[in-house]
Amino acid sequence: MNAYTYPDFQGMAQDYNRNGFTIVRNVLGADLLAELNHHIDWLMRRNPELEPERLGHWLIAHDPFWVRFLSDAHLLDVAEALIGPNIALFAADYICKQPEKGKGVQWHQDGNYWPLDPMDVITIWFAVTESLRENGCVRMIPGSHQLGLQKHSSDKESENYILNQVNPSALNENNAVDIELAPGDISVHHPLLLHGSQPNSSKRWRRGGSIQYIPTSTYITRDWPCAFIFRGDAIEGINTYQPIPKYIKGEHIAFEGREAWS
Repeated sequence: MNAYTYPDFQGMAQDYNRNGFTIVRNVLGADLLAELNHHIDWLMRRNPELEPERLGHWLIAHDPFWVRFLSDAHLLDVAEALIGPNIALFAADYICKQPEKGKGVQWHQDGNYWPLDPMDVITIWFAVTESLRENGCVRMIPGSHQLGLQKHSSDKESENYILNQVNPSALNENNAVDIELAPGDISVHHPLLLHGSQPNSSKRWRRGGSIQYIPTSTYITRDWPCAFIFRGDAIEGINTYQPIPKYIKGEHIAFEGREAWS
């Protein structure tokens, strides 16, 4: 399993195409990680009805810190190395697991859920805290993106897991690898890669989340709450993008550089 160190991406695209995922170390700095931790706490206080695993993309459009983070140049540099210079945001979510009771995620393919045509999209999974086997790190099956889109069950989610599971006959869990990340590391995976995670049985949080970037040539096929263009050029007639939200003191969390967002 290869890992790259920001900003050395030589060979990363080939690794991603072969395995369906890749890892990049040291993408996010300590100050930004502290702000992300603060933002997660703030969102949980403001949205007590939401599980920490579901601090979702519908909350992004009017949140200037979230948009500032998602448009971070380091993240966009990784995205550009894989999807090219014209980059839009499709979605992002915090997926945080509480100590001893954080939920797992069933084996699935992201492309099963998304209204994109074509399914030209990458997912960046970012670690805010350590993401380790014992606290429920993401697990991936190398090369499984080459199987094509698999049927997913319509079973209801269980008490300890979220999302619908792909047909078990489509995967061999013996081939799974644990994607262990330090704070500030990221992994990137293909929309058809089989992946999931175990519940958090440890005494530590697993905090992090996912970001989906698309080239501006990918069409979002239904109304969508958080499409932003972050780098390069839009294509006329493809998508409608949200305006960048303004920072309002007292309404949003304070963050470094917020003056430029006022």
